[in-house]
Amino acid sequence: MTSPRDTGTPGAGTPGTEDVQVWILRAPAASRTVPDPDLDLTVLDETERRRMAAFVHDRDRALYGFAHVALRTVLSGLTGVAPDDLRFTRAPCPCCAEQHGRPVLSPAPLEFSLSHSRGLVLIGVAPTPIGVDVELLPGPKAVEELTRTLHPAERAEIEAAPRDARPAVFARLWTRKEAYLKGLGTGLGRDLAVDDVSRAVPGWQLTDLSAGPGHAAAVAVASPVPHGVRIHRTLPTG
Repeated sequence: MTSPRDTGTPGAGTPGTEDVQVWILRAPAASRTVPDPDLDLTVLDETERRRMAAFVHDRDRALYGFAHVALRTVLSGLTGVAPDDLRFTRAPCPCCAEQHGRPVLSPAPLEFSLSHSRGLVLIGVAPTPIGVDVELLPGPKAVEELTRTLHPAERAEIEAAPRDARPAVFARLWTRKEAYLKGLGTGLGRDLAVDDVSRAVPGWQLTDLSAGPGHAAAVAVASPVPHGVRIHRTLPTG
């Protein structure tokens, strides 16, 4: 497993870069409870606007809007295509071959993944399939219930940890699992007990990310060789 490199700068990058790039973004405080009136939501397409409007709570609409505008800003900076001209489609699902696998750019000069949780947004970009995931540390009841669904080796690692450390151990494994399954394109449609992400997964690079107190995060990249992970904490400009 390679160690993340935190650049602390936007770093535009190019679609052909060999590095994996991850943006770890904290939504502005003003936009964590209601949609930010200064956010340019006109760059979103009809599907994104419909999904945003479907959220019951303002805070969820606000985070969704911020996350998807940020995604379009990042991809625009990497491809040179205007944010509102970017078009997305779905890759075939590995489970059933229907068109509801991982989201891809159309045309697709690069691969990307998006995740958000309670004010935090992760965007991953790579030349090969990629998945990212960020989660709040769960409570003891959720840990107990969800641990039963995991691979035996993962369950053993969680159950071997002191009780007060189990939420963090579980969250590390869960974010690795979700990032990997998002990279595959199956999402949670794949049996969670099949793959052991507590160790190396053949053909994939799994890297834990530091997302600050109360969160766990990970990135998974389809690659037979290790990649560096460039971490940015501000959006590209200009």
